[in-house]
Amino acid sequence: MKSLRISTLITCLAAAQACAAGMGPQPAPPDAETFTLGEFRITSLRDSVNVVPNDGSVFGADVAPKAVAEVLREAGQKTEAIELSVDALLVRRGSEAIVIDTGLGPAIPGSLAGSLSQAGVTPDEVTTVLITHVHSDHIGGLVSPDKQSAFKHAAVKISEPDWKWLQQQPDMAELTGVIGPQVKTFTPGEDVATGIKSVRIPGHTPGHVGYMISSKGETLLDVGDTFHSAIVSLAKPDWAMGYDSDLAVGRTSRREVLTQLATDHQLIFAPHFPYPGVGWIVSRDDHFEWSPKK
Repeated sequence: MKSLRISTLITCLAAAQACAAGMGPQPAPPDAETFTLGEFRITSLRDSVNVVPNDGSVFGADVAPKAVAEVLREAGQKTEAIELSVDALLVRRGSEAIVIDTGLGPAIPGSLAGSLSQAGVTPDEVTTVLITHVHSDHIGGLVSPDKQSAFKHAAVKISEPDWKWLQQQPDMAELTGVIGPQVKTFTPGEDVATGIKSVRIPGHTPGHVGYMISSKGETLLDVGDTFHSAIVSLAKPDWAMGYDSDLAVGRTSRREVLTQLATDHQLIFAPHFPYPGVGWIVSRDDHFEWSPKK
């Protein structure tokens, strides 16, 4: 127990130092932008920002930071770090209120609750929470600051492989204990709600999925963490991503999904792209570009 506490303290101190240095997760003001998709009302929910250092551990994990810096420089960006949004999605139809991913939660704290409020929804009105994968910036908001379930009346749907994997993580024991009674697992590829189908996208976590939302001939794909940066991930999709549990599979998935999205002109929500994260992938020779929805 003593070693665990020391380890936790070191982790917390490192996070605090990163935050003080302008790196790592940072607060962001709440925001909610809504559009219609067939019978659905879709709202992009702001949660926070994650500033990732260009140190070779995350972006371009198989190339030097200098190469990543060159891509950033060509895009007119600062070269020492990559700023990622951390956002979620609200899907409404009739009395249904479905949240896809929940941001970082009390640790920052994230702004998800405030963004939900701007959208006119309280946490108690959420009927279902869909999780793309079980990294902390997507599930942290499942727990309230007082360590209770943040969405008391919602079914929490997580892919079976990811739920199994999450339960094996000692530092997530408190969270899994809180949400366990609400969790309903599914096999990637299954329908998870009327008009919403899970889409298996391997490589990031054992059960990482996207969610295809369909209504009256219109579709939107929440891509989860298939790609992260609207600049680096699209300019160099074949570079390894340090966040992926399987670098090789993640690289293959990223290229295949980007190619298909561009070919189909598929509208997407990318939770780490610049807020509100809704738009299209455009093919450019051997790479891709981001075209945000106006």
